[in-house]
Amino acid sequence: MSRPASMLRRAAASSNPAAHTTARLLVTRAASTAAPGGSSDGAYSAPTPTSSSSTGTSASSAAGQSAGPSTSGTGRTTHFGFRDIPEEQKETMVGGVFSSVASSYDLMNDSMSLGIHRLWKDSFVSTLVPRLPPSFHSVSNSPSSHPANPKFKCLDVAGGTGDIALRILDRAREKFGNRDVEVEIVDLNEGMLDEGRKRVAKTLYYNTPQIAFTHGNAQSLPSHIADNSIDLYTIAFGIRNCTSLPAVLSEAYRVLKPGGRIGVLEFGKVSNPLLREVYRQYSFQFIPIMGKILAGDADSYQYLVESIERFPSQPEFAQLMRDAGFQTGQMREGKGGAWTDFTFGVATMWTGVKV
Repeated sequence: MSRPASMLRRAAASSNPAAHTTARLLVTRAASTAAPGGSSDGAYSAPTPTSSSSTGTSASSAAGQSAGPSTSGTGRTTHFGFRDIPEEQKETMVGGVFSSVASSYDLMNDSMSLGIHRLWKDSFVSTLVPRLPPSFHSVSNSPSSHPANPKFKCLDVAGGTGDIALRILDRAREKFGNRDVEVEIVDLNEGMLDEGRKRVAKTLYYNTPQIAFTHGNAQSLPSHIADNSIDLYTIAFGIRNCTSLPAVLSEAYRVLKPGGRIGVLEFGKVSNPLLREVYRQYSFQFIPIMGKILAGDADSYQYLVESIERFPSQPEFAQLMRDAGFQTGQMREGKGGAWTDFTFGVATMWTGVKV
Protein backbone atom coordinates (compact mmCIF):
# COMPACT_ATOMS: atom_id res chain seq x y z
CA MET A 1 0.00 0.00 0.00
CA SER A 2 1.33 3.46 -0.87
CA ARG A 3 2.17 5.81 1.94
CA PRO A 4 -0.57 8.37 1.04
CA ALA A 5 -3.16 5.56 0.89
CA SER A 6 -2.07 4.11 4.25
CA MET A 7 -2.30 7.54 5.84
CA LEU A 8 -5.81 7.92 4.48
CA ARG A 9 -6.84 4.51 5.84
CA ARG A 10 -5.61 5.53 9.29
CA ALA A 11 -7.69 8.69 8.96
CA ALA A 12 -10.68 6.55 7.98
CA ALA A 13 -10.44 4.86 11.38
CA SER A 14 -10.98 8.19 13.13
CA SER A 15 -13.79 8.34 15.68
CA ASN A 16 -14.94 11.63 14.12
CA PRO A 17 -17.87 10.69 11.80
CA ALA A 18 -17.23 13.57 9.35
CA ALA A 19 -13.55 12.75 9.14
CA HIS A 20 -14.43 9.08 8.73
CA THR A 21 -16.74 9.77 5.77
CA THR A 22 -14.34 12.15 4.04
CA ALA A 23 -11.39 9.85 4.56
CA ARG A 24 -13.28 6.91 3.06
CA LEU A 25 -14.02 9.03 -0.01
CA LEU A 26 -10.36 9.96 -0.28
CA VAL A 27 -9.28 6.33 0.09
CA THR A 28 -11.59 5.42 -2.79
CA ARG A 29 -10.14 8.21 -4.92
CA ALA A 30 -6.57 7.26 -4.04
CA ALA A 31 -7.22 3.66 -4.99
CA SER A 32 -9.06 4.38 -8.24
CA THR A 33 -7.20 7.36 -9.66
CA ALA A 34 -4.53 6.66 -12.24
CA ALA A 35 -1.01 7.53 -11.21
CA PRO A 36 -0.26 11.23 -11.78
CA GLY A 37 0.83 11.72 -15.33
CA GLY A 38 -0.81 8.50 -16.49
CA SER A 39 -4.00 8.02 -18.45
CA SER A 40 -7.37 8.16 -16.75
CA ASP A 41 -9.41 7.49 -19.86
CA GLY A 42 -11.20 4.56 -18.29
CA ALA A 43 -12.28 6.48 -15.19
CA TYR A 44 -13.28 9.88 -16.52
CA SER A 45 -16.79 10.62 -17.73
CA ALA A 46 -17.29 14.04 -19.25
CA PRO A 47 -20.29 15.99 -17.96
CA THR A 48 -23.18 16.35 -20.35
CA PRO A 49 -22.83 19.69 -22.18
CA THR A 50 -25.57 22.25 -21.97
CA SER A 51 -26.76 24.60 -24.66
CA SER A 52 -26.38 28.35 -24.60
CA SER A 53 -29.79 29.96 -24.41
CA SER A 54 -28.63 33.06 -26.23
CA THR A 55 -26.96 31.40 -29.18
CA GLY A 56 -28.59 28.02 -29.52
CA THR A 57 -25.14 26.45 -29.74
CA SER A 58 -23.17 24.47 -27.20
CA ALA A 59 -21.77 26.64 -24.44
CA SER A 60 -18.02 26.49 -23.97
CA SER A 61 -15.47 27.21 -21.29
CA ALA A 62 -15.66 30.51 -19.55
CA ALA A 63 -12.19 29.83 -18.44
CA GLY A 64 -10.93 28.51 -21.69
CA GLN A 65 -12.60 29.42 -24.96
CA SER A 66 -12.23 26.54 -27.34
CA ALA A 67 -12.22 26.53 -31.10
CA GLY A 68 -14.74 28.27 -33.33
CA PRO A 69 -17.62 26.51 -35.07
CA SER A 70 -17.05 22.78 -35.21
CA THR A 71 -16.27 21.09 -38.49
CA SER A 72 -16.97 17.41 -38.63
CA GLY A 73 -14.29 14.95 -39.62
CA THR A 74 -11.18 17.16 -39.75
CA GLY A 75 -9.04 14.21 -38.72
CA ARG A 76 -7.13 16.37 -36.23
CA THR A 77 -7.02 15.49 -32.55
CA THR A 78 -6.42 17.47 -29.38
CA HIS A 79 -6.40 16.66 -25.69
CA PHE A 80 -9.23 16.83 -23.19
CA GLY A 81 -7.43 16.21 -19.93
CA PHE A 82 -5.48 13.00 -20.54
CA ARG A 83 -7.76 11.90 -23.35
CA ASP A 84 -7.09 12.46 -27.04
CA ILE A 85 -10.29 13.48 -28.81
CA PRO A 86 -11.30 14.80 -32.24
CA GLU A 87 -10.50 18.50 -32.31
CA GLU A 88 -14.06 19.51 -33.14
CA GLN A 89 -15.41 17.90 -29.94
CA LYS A 90 -13.38 19.88 -27.44
CA GLU A 91 -15.50 23.03 -27.41
CA THR A 92 -18.62 21.11 -26.46
CA MET A 93 -16.86 18.97 -23.86
CA VAL A 94 -15.12 21.88 -22.16
CA GLY A 95 -18.40 23.76 -22.30
CA GLY A 96 -20.03 20.99 -20.31
CA VAL A 97 -17.36 21.27 -17.64
CA PHE A 98 -17.77 25.00 -17.10
CA SER A 99 -21.55 25.01 -17.34
CA SER A 100 -21.45 22.42 -14.56
CA VAL A 101 -19.16 24.37 -12.23
CA ALA A 102 -20.11 28.00 -12.97
CA SER A 103 -22.13 28.65 -9.81
CA SER A 104 -19.46 27.19 -7.51
CA TYR A 105 -16.38 28.27 -9.46
CA ASP A 106 -15.14 30.94 -7.06
CA LEU A 107 -15.80 28.79 -3.98
CA MET A 108 -13.80 25.96 -5.48
CA ASN A 109 -10.93 28.29 -6.41
CA ASP A 110 -10.70 29.35 -2.78
CA SER A 111 -10.90 25.77 -1.54
CA MET A 112 -8.43 24.27 -4.01
CA SER A 113 -5.78 26.94 -3.50
CA LEU A 114 -6.52 27.71 0.17
CA GLY A 115 -7.23 31.26 -1.00
CA ILE A 116 -3.77 31.73 -2.50
CA HIS A 117 -5.23 32.30 -5.97
CA ARG A 118 -6.28 35.74 -4.75
CA LEU A 119 -2.64 36.67 -4.11
CA TRP A 120 -1.63 35.36 -7.54
CA LYS A 121 -4.32 37.46 -9.21
CA ASP A 122 -3.42 40.56 -7.20
CA SER A 123 0.23 40.24 -8.25
CA PHE A 124 -0.80 39.62 -11.85
CA VAL A 125 -2.97 42.74 -12.01
CA SER A 126 -0.54 44.98 -10.12
CA THR A 127 2.13 44.15 -12.69
CA LEU A 128 -0.07 45.06 -15.64
CA VAL A 129 -2.37 47.94 -14.66
CA PRO A 130 -1.06 51.31 -15.87
CA ARG A 131 0.08 54.13 -13.64
CA LEU A 132 0.00 56.67 -16.48
CA PRO A 133 -2.49 57.65 -19.18
CA PRO A 134 -2.40 55.44 -22.28
CA SER A 135 -0.47 58.05 -24.26
CA PHE A 136 2.60 57.33 -22.13
CA HIS A 137 2.50 53.62 -22.91
CA SER A 138 2.10 53.43 -26.66
CA VAL A 139 4.82 53.45 -29.28
CA SER A 140 3.78 56.83 -30.67
CA ASN A 141 3.67 59.60 -28.07
CA SER A 142 2.83 62.55 -30.30
CA PRO A 143 -0.21 64.54 -29.04
CA SER A 144 -1.95 64.20 -32.41
CA SER A 145 -1.97 60.41 -32.14
CA HIS A 146 -4.30 60.35 -29.11
CA PRO A 147 -7.77 61.76 -28.37
CA ALA A 148 -8.19 64.54 -25.83
CA ASN A 149 -9.55 62.12 -23.20
CA PRO A 150 -8.04 58.74 -24.00
CA LYS A 151 -9.46 55.60 -22.47
CA PHE A 152 -7.25 52.71 -21.47
CA LYS A 153 -8.98 49.74 -23.08
CA CYS A 154 -8.55 46.30 -21.55
CA LEU A 155 -9.78 43.00 -22.91
CA ASP A 156 -10.15 40.23 -20.33
CA VAL A 157 -10.65 36.97 -22.18
CA ALA A 158 -12.13 33.88 -20.52
CA GLY A 159 -12.91 36.11 -17.57
CA GLY A 160 -16.63 35.44 -17.21
CA THR A 161 -16.91 35.79 -13.43
CA GLY A 162 -15.33 39.26 -13.55
CA ASP A 163 -12.61 38.41 -11.05
CA ILE A 164 -9.73 39.89 -13.04
CA ALA A 165 -11.74 42.73 -14.59
CA LEU A 166 -12.86 44.05 -11.21
CA ARG A 167 -9.31 43.84 -9.90
CA ILE A 168 -8.12 45.91 -12.86
CA LEU A 169 -10.74 48.59 -12.29
CA ASP A 170 -10.24 48.67 -8.53
CA ARG A 171 -6.48 49.00 -8.79
CA ALA A 172 -6.65 51.74 -11.41
CA ARG A 173 -9.15 53.67 -9.31
CA GLU A 174 -7.80 53.15 -5.80
CA LYS A 175 -4.06 53.22 -6.42
CA PHE A 176 -3.76 55.73 -9.23
CA GLY A 177 -7.05 57.66 -9.33
CA ASN A 178 -7.48 56.49 -12.91
CA ARG A 179 -11.13 56.25 -13.95
CA ASP A 180 -10.38 56.23 -17.67
CA VAL A 181 -10.02 52.46 -17.76
CA GLU A 182 -12.58 50.28 -19.53
CA VAL A 183 -12.61 46.48 -19.42
CA GLU A 184 -14.51 44.26 -21.81
CA ILE A 185 -14.93 40.66 -20.67
CA VAL A 186 -15.16 38.09 -23.45
CA ASP A 187 -16.25 34.58 -22.57
CA LEU A 188 -17.78 31.68 -24.45
CA ASN A 189 -19.83 30.34 -21.55
CA GLU A 190 -23.08 32.11 -20.72
CA GLY A 191 -23.24 30.58 -17.25
CA MET A 192 -19.91 32.11 -16.29
CA LEU A 193 -20.92 35.46 -17.80
CA ASP A 194 -24.11 35.40 -15.74
CA GLU A 195 -22.05 34.87 -12.58
CA GLY A 196 -19.94 37.88 -13.53
CA ARG A 197 -22.96 40.08 -14.16
CA LYS A 198 -24.33 39.19 -10.72
CA ARG A 199 -21.03 40.14 -9.12
CA VAL A 200 -20.73 43.45 -10.98
CA ALA A 201 -24.31 44.37 -10.04
CA LYS A 202 -23.09 44.69 -6.44
CA THR A 203 -20.29 47.13 -7.31
CA LEU A 204 -19.97 50.79 -8.20
CA TYR A 205 -19.22 49.80 -11.81
CA TYR A 206 -22.74 48.53 -12.42
CA ASN A 207 -24.41 50.23 -15.39
CA THR A 208 -21.26 52.19 -16.23
CA PRO A 209 -19.20 52.07 -19.44
CA GLN A 210 -16.20 50.86 -17.45
CA ILE A 211 -17.17 47.19 -17.72
CA ALA A 212 -18.95 45.17 -20.39
CA PHE A 213 -19.72 41.49 -20.95
CA THR A 214 -19.53 39.88 -24.38
CA HIS A 215 -20.28 36.34 -25.47
CA GLY A 216 -17.37 35.44 -27.72
CA ASN A 217 -14.56 33.10 -28.65
CA ALA A 218 -10.88 33.63 -27.85
CA GLN A 219 -9.80 32.03 -31.11
CA SER A 220 -12.06 34.28 -33.19
CA LEU A 221 -12.84 37.40 -31.20
CA PRO A 222 -16.09 39.33 -31.86
CA SER A 223 -15.92 41.50 -34.97
CA HIS A 224 -16.46 44.76 -33.08
CA ILE A 225 -13.04 44.33 -31.43
CA ALA A 226 -10.93 45.95 -34.12
CA ASP A 227 -7.30 45.43 -35.04
CA ASN A 228 -4.86 47.55 -32.99
CA SER A 229 -7.58 48.73 -30.57
CA ILE A 230 -6.66 47.24 -27.17
CA ASP A 231 -4.08 48.51 -24.66
CA LEU A 232 -4.03 45.46 -22.37
CA TYR A 233 -5.08 41.85 -23.02
CA THR A 234 -5.44 39.48 -20.07
CA ILE A 235 -6.38 35.82 -19.79
CA ALA A 236 -6.23 34.11 -16.40
CA PHE A 237 -6.56 30.37 -15.79
CA GLY A 238 -8.29 29.91 -19.11
CA ILE A 239 -5.92 29.45 -21.99
CA ARG A 240 -5.07 25.86 -21.07
CA ASN A 241 -8.63 24.89 -22.01
CA CYS A 242 -8.28 26.20 -25.54
CA THR A 243 -8.08 23.93 -28.55
CA SER A 244 -5.34 25.98 -30.25
CA LEU A 245 -2.96 28.08 -28.16
CA PRO A 246 -1.35 29.65 -31.27
CA ALA A 247 -4.77 30.76 -32.54
CA VAL A 248 -5.59 32.46 -29.23
CA LEU A 249 -2.23 34.24 -29.12
CA SER A 250 -2.58 35.29 -32.75
CA GLU A 251 -5.93 36.92 -32.01
CA ALA A 252 -4.47 38.66 -28.97
CA TYR A 253 -1.66 40.05 -31.11
CA ARG A 254 -4.11 41.23 -33.76
CA VAL A 255 -6.31 43.30 -31.45
CA LEU A 256 -3.54 44.83 -29.32
CA LYS A 257 -2.19 48.24 -30.22
CA PRO A 258 1.51 48.52 -31.03
CA GLY A 259 3.08 48.77 -27.60
CA GLY A 260 0.10 47.02 -26.01
CA ARG A 261 0.71 44.31 -23.43
CA ILE A 262 -0.48 40.77 -22.94
CA GLY A 263 -0.63 39.06 -19.57
CA VAL A 264 -1.31 35.34 -19.18
CA LEU A 265 -1.85 33.77 -15.75
CA GLU A 266 -1.99 29.99 -15.71
CA PHE A 267 -0.94 26.96 -13.73
CA GLY A 268 2.74 26.18 -14.29
CA LYS A 269 5.18 23.38 -13.68
CA VAL A 270 6.71 23.01 -10.21
CA SER A 271 10.47 22.59 -10.65
CA ASN A 272 11.36 21.10 -7.26
CA PRO A 273 10.88 17.29 -7.56
CA LEU A 274 9.67 16.78 -3.98
CA LEU A 275 7.24 19.68 -4.07
CA ARG A 276 6.08 18.62 -7.52
CA GLU A 277 5.14 15.16 -6.27
CA VAL A 278 3.32 16.57 -3.22
CA TYR A 279 1.42 18.95 -5.49
CA ARG A 280 0.46 16.20 -7.93
CA GLN A 281 -0.75 13.92 -5.14
CA TYR A 282 -2.86 16.76 -3.79
CA SER A 283 -4.23 17.63 -7.23
CA PHE A 284 -5.20 14.15 -8.35
CA GLN A 285 -6.34 12.63 -5.08
CA PHE A 286 -7.92 15.53 -3.20
CA ILE A 287 -9.20 18.16 -5.65
CA PRO A 288 -11.77 15.90 -7.38
CA ILE A 289 -13.08 14.85 -3.96
CA MET A 290 -13.35 18.51 -2.94
CA GLY A 291 -15.26 19.11 -6.16
CA LYS A 292 -17.66 16.33 -5.23
CA ILE A 293 -18.18 17.61 -1.68
CA LEU A 294 -18.44 21.34 -2.42
CA ALA A 295 -19.83 21.39 -5.95
CA GLY A 296 -21.34 17.95 -6.39
CA ASP A 297 -19.08 17.34 -9.39
CA ALA A 298 -15.88 15.30 -9.18
CA ASP A 299 -15.53 14.65 -12.92
CA SER A 300 -15.21 18.31 -13.91
CA TYR A 301 -12.44 18.87 -11.38
CA GLN A 302 -10.72 15.68 -12.49
CA TYR A 303 -10.60 17.23 -15.97
CA LEU A 304 -9.24 20.50 -14.58
CA VAL A 305 -6.28 18.87 -12.85
CA GLU A 306 -5.56 16.75 -15.93
CA SER A 307 -5.61 19.88 -18.11
CA ILE A 308 -2.95 21.42 -15.88
CA GLU A 309 -0.69 18.43 -16.50
CA ARG A 310 -1.11 18.77 -20.27
CA PHE A 311 -0.31 22.50 -20.43
CA PRO A 312 3.13 23.46 -21.80
CA SER A 313 6.04 24.23 -19.50
CA GLN A 314 7.01 27.81 -18.73
CA PRO A 315 9.69 28.09 -21.46
CA GLU A 316 7.52 26.24 -23.98
CA PHE A 317 4.64 28.67 -23.54
CA ALA A 318 7.00 31.66 -23.64
CA GLN A 319 8.23 30.39 -26.99
CA LEU A 320 4.64 30.18 -28.25
CA MET A 321 4.21 33.85 -27.33
CA ARG A 322 7.35 34.73 -29.25
CA ASP A 323 6.17 32.71 -32.23
CA ALA A 324 2.97 34.79 -32.22
CA GLY A 325 5.06 37.96 -32.53
CA PHE A 326 5.24 39.14 -28.94
CA GLN A 327 8.44 40.53 -27.48
CA THR A 328 9.14 38.90 -24.13
CA GLY A 329 11.89 39.04 -21.57
CA GLN A 330 14.76 36.58 -21.60
CA MET A 331 13.89 32.88 -21.63
CA ARG A 332 14.07 32.50 -17.88
CA GLU A 333 12.04 33.12 -14.74
CA GLY A 334 12.13 36.28 -12.65
CA LYS A 335 13.03 39.91 -13.18
CA GLY A 336 13.86 40.53 -16.80
CA GLY A 337 12.57 37.09 -17.73
CA ALA A 338 9.66 36.00 -19.88
CA TRP A 339 7.72 34.63 -16.92
CA THR A 340 7.30 34.92 -13.15
CA ASP A 341 6.50 31.91 -10.98
CA PHE A 342 4.19 32.08 -7.98
CA THR A 343 4.29 29.57 -5.12
CA PHE A 344 7.22 27.57 -6.52
CA GLY A 345 5.70 27.47 -10.00
CA VAL A 346 2.23 26.23 -9.09
CA ALA A 347 1.03 29.31 -10.97
CA THR A 348 2.93 31.38 -13.53
CA MET A 349 2.53 34.77 -15.16
CA TRP A 350 3.81 35.38 -18.70
CA THR A 351 3.95 38.88 -20.17
CA GLY A 352 4.73 40.24 -23.60
CA VAL A 353 4.53 43.36 -25.73
CA LYS A 354 3.26 43.81 -29.27
CA VAL A 355 5.98 45.43 -31.36
